[in-house]
Amino acid sequence: MVSTKPTSTTHSRLAPLSPGGPTDSRAARARSEPMAVVALGGARYDVVVRGGTAYTVDLDVGTCDCPDHTYRGRRCKHLRRVAIDVTAGRVPAPGERDAACADCGAPCFVAAAAPDPVYCEDCTLDPGDLVRDRERGDVLAVVETMSARARDVAVGDHTVATHPTNDGYDPDDVVVEACYPLRDPTPQRLRERGVRSYAFPRGRLARLPR
Repeated sequence: MVSTKPTSTTHSRLAPLSPGGPTDSRAARARSEPMAVVALGGARYDVVVRGGTAYTVDLDVGTCDCPDHTYRGRRCKHLRRVAIDVTAGRVPAPGERDAACADCGAPCFVAAAAPDPVYCEDCTLDPGDLVRDRERGDVLAVVETMSARARDVAVGDHTVATHPTNDGYDPDDVVVEACYPLRDPTPQRLRERGVRSYAFPRGRLARLPR
């Protein structure tokens, strides 16, 4: 599932957070001191402090190259701040990357290996959602959003990507199966009633209000 984070970015602002706990604790300083967390990819992050100094944190191994961690072996404020920003959704978690929804443009976090285009939670089409075919203007009901891409899904002698009616749409787009509206447009119900469904690149379909 793609996670929508309206404030998501590869880095957080150089600013303090609301403090908590004793003011002399590392946990409190992680929140109260101005820091910016910059995602470097994988599980590595730079933590930029006031004055422009940056320390590199690796969440997978739990290390930071600051003196407090390097020489004292402490779980420093930089490690804590990265964990806080990841939990709050201000920066991508390890194994995630920043992306923009191909439909609405909203920033979102996706698996690092996920190919583009991607869609945020609000723009991911679920079974039963109503959509409008941008080419014909028809209203259809979504049966399924596939993980397969348009270049890989066969439709007769073509793929979804190479079908003449889909010329100009992204061949790497996800494929959406849809049919003319039924009360219950599930694959089982379609088979029972012998209703035909159609495969579209996601970009060809405009989601109607839920």
